[in-house]
Amino acid sequence: METILVEPGAVARVTLNRPDKRNPIGPATVGELVQAFAELKADPNVRVIVLAGAGPVFSAGGDLSAMQGGKAGGASFVDLFSAMHELGKPTVAMVHGPALAGGLGLVVACDIVMASDAATFGTTEIAVGLWPMMITAEIVRSVGRKRALEMMLTGRKLDANEALECGLVTRVVPAAALEGATLALAGEIAARSPAAVALGLKAFYRAQDMEFEPQLRYLQSELGRVLALEDAAEGISAFLGKRTPVWKGR
Repeated sequence: METILVEPGAVARVTLNRPDKRNPIGPATVGELVQAFAELKADPNVRVIVLAGAGPVFSAGGDLSAMQGGKAGGASFVDLFSAMHELGKPTVAMVHGPALAGGLGLVVACDIVMASDAATFGTTEIAVGLWPMMITAEIVRSVGRKRALEMMLTGRKLDANEALECGLVTRVVPAAALEGATLALAGEIAARSPAAVALGLKAFYRAQDMEFEPQLRYLQSELGRVLALEDAAEGISAFLGKRTPVWKGR
């Protein structure tokens, strides 16, 4: 890996690691992220993945030099966002500074977003004559249409509290508390049944674009799968026995 750092563990960490360039999301980084997520997905010891950025900026967005000559790199973002939603393991973005353009798309693709009160967010592509095509699919699933279009048409940057209010961010904490709060949350999630989490994440993302009745029927079938898990039996037994469950991951 040349543009990211990967630290495995129950709470694994993936860090964008080109701080001198403000952590651009270019083809090389997209490819390395897809590879890293595949490896972490296959690692049974990994329960949660924290995504961070080195240096003062989380990510300033796409690598504009790689876009010259009409190269959009859209297929790579298809691979990346699809990989993130097919992980079966929760992703938590830890955003300490600016997350802009493609960097914002990467943040919003995560399941949970923890932000420093010093972080900023924006779809700044319009300022250089571009449009946030690929990240639209992620943003409009978190932000209402009018607010999303205002962001995209103006390129205005939102502060952390504005991002929280409009749904881009899960929680805002003081800068000094960001890492501790993020790792505490990730640790709490890592203590849950990995089998139930995997089924739950899959159902959450697949159900969101269905019509209401088909969605209910799909979720009913997925509930049956959850109830059939050994972890479900263990969780119920532990609750009734007033003890800590021991998950088997199946």
